[in-house]
Amino acid sequence: MRRGAKIGIITGVSVAVLAGGGYGAYSLMGGSDSGSSSAKKPRTVVAEPPSAEQATNGAKDFLAAWAAGELDKAAALTDDPAAATTALTAFRDQVKPSALTLAPAGPATPQAFASATGTPAPAKPSAGASATPSAGATPGATDSPSASASAGPAGVLMGFKARAEFAGTNRVWDYNGFLNVVKMSDNTPAVHWAPTVIHPHLSGNETIATQQVFAPPSTVVDRNGKPLQGASLTPALLSTLQDNAHKLLPPDPNKDQDAGSAVVISDPAGKGATDKLFTIVEPKPGKPFKVTIDNTIQAAAEKAMTDLGGKSGSVAAIEPSTGQVLAFANAPANGQNRAFTGLLAPGSTMKIVTSTALLEAGVNPDTVVACPEKSSNPVAIPNDFPGAFPNNTLQQDFMMSCNTAFINQGLTSLKPETLSSTAKDVFGIGLEWKTGLPNTDGKVPPTPGSKDEQAMNYIGQGKVQMNPLAIASITATVQSGAFKQPILVPGLPQQAAARQIAPDVAGKLRAMMNATATGGTAKDVMAGITDNAGAKTGSAEVAGASTTNSWFTAFRGNIAVAAEVQGGGHGVDAAGPAVASLLKAAGR
Repeated sequence: MRRGAKIGIITGVSVAVLAGGGYGAYSLMGGSDSGSSSAKKPRTVVAEPPSAEQATNGAKDFLAAWAAGELDKAAALTDDPAAATTALTAFRDQVKPSALTLAPAGPATPQAFASATGTPAPAKPSAGASATPSAGATPGATDSPSASASAGPAGVLMGFKARAEFAGTNRVWDYNGFLNVVKMSDNTPAVHWAPTVIHPHLSGNETIATQQVFAPPSTVVDRNGKPLQGASLTPALLSTLQDNAHKLLPPDPNKDQDAGSAVVISDPAGKGATDKLFTIVEPKPGKPFKVTIDNTIQAAAEKAMTDLGGKSGSVAAIEPSTGQVLAFANAPANGQNRAFTGLLAPGSTMKIVTSTALLEAGVNPDTVVACPEKSSNPVAIPNDFPGAFPNNTLQQDFMMSCNTAFINQGLTSLKPETLSSTAKDVFGIGLEWKTGLPNTDGKVPPTPGSKDEQAMNYIGQGKVQMNPLAIASITATVQSGAFKQPILVPGLPQQAAARQIAPDVAGKLRAMMNATATGGTAKDVMAGITDNAGAKTGSAEVAGASTTNSWFTAFRGNIAVAAEVQGGGHGVDAAGPAVASLLKAAGR
């Protein structure tokens, strides 16, 4: 979506339109029962484009009705009155102009529309190629503005100049608009309806509305009030965080006094960036914006990613008692926020969740759970170390990360849906977290009817997908005994898990993780930081890759950390040192 359509200055008499009160947003897609009705045969779009005169009259009549506030009449002049009524009503009620002038500007070119929307302009036919259906005889003939030149009804692309005025200010909003006029079966013109008729930037399920806007903060500070630092904390991420925080935080009358207002296009799901089209009232200068990050731990996270020597990876740290994110970093720092939005198989770090399900099913840390060389599912899976250990306990299997033990005991003790429900009900995986930044929830799909898929899920392979934020949250839940949804701004609402992990189960898990940190696969990495601590290693195989992805997660006191390194090998090889460096920096 292009963020800067060309501005057109127009003159003419403004026609007042109705304006509602309050801020909000309204979906511009969907249907409505309003619009014109007729007992005649339904009008349909025909393949033939309208004449130049029909296109001019169709655009003029539609724009006149819209500007006059006669929305049912305007919608009836389109090929989709229901959708047009919904969208035009939303524009009136949510953008709330006090006056609107819409002046026809004659035929427009596809290139002009492409420039306004940021979409590729239609390619010119090569020599000898047949004309596209939209290449009609009239100048400016083209398809729907939202479609390519070879799809949709043939029509004439018309331009118009829009001017919106707003109560309480002498500022006016001018922009160039576009609409596609098609021919109907009753030989009359109609505007082909698309969200871009409202504004060239509008598409899909986006909304356009007048909303509160805030000036960029004078400075962003960490939890201790110090200016925030960190290469992974890019200006774009911080801007998105601030915008989301204003939407998610409870109303604050003092903060609202600093707000301005603007016409904004946004995604109702909060996944995309907002597009501020026009500022109606400038906001007051921004105040410091406090986030949950701890600069000391953030510096350690950034260094840990730099120390990867060019490998891709990410790390996240959470305060278990609150769910507040203490640090996150990515390698490369200016690339994808892998810590929040990456999705990778987490390998044996998933055995924390599998162990929870087994403990809740009655298996104890001292229960004998044999560790054979191969698992019992149809496509037998071997361990990545030689030998069999028939007298191992569950805790010993966890310490040495025995895949076959967890697979066999999982197939024996757990139902196909148990792992998925435990991940969601106890650890909050899949609850649509709103952390303040875009994040992708972890995925633990149920596996009915496939023992092989169940087997893979129990050891963090197959269809299980996680990121360091999710694994750090799982570890934090074990440490504190309760799920606290991760957040980046104090006071953001936090989703609650369906049930709290039983205290005795949490205690057993902490003991198993502590044993892994003091005498298991994590021993060397965790040397010197084992007091009130626990850890779990992981490595995940990736199809086509010769080296596994490295995973490691650990807690110490009131901090839980997880990291992944693409192609990093075993958990202790790359991710482990990264996690340990954050634990040492925290000193908690």
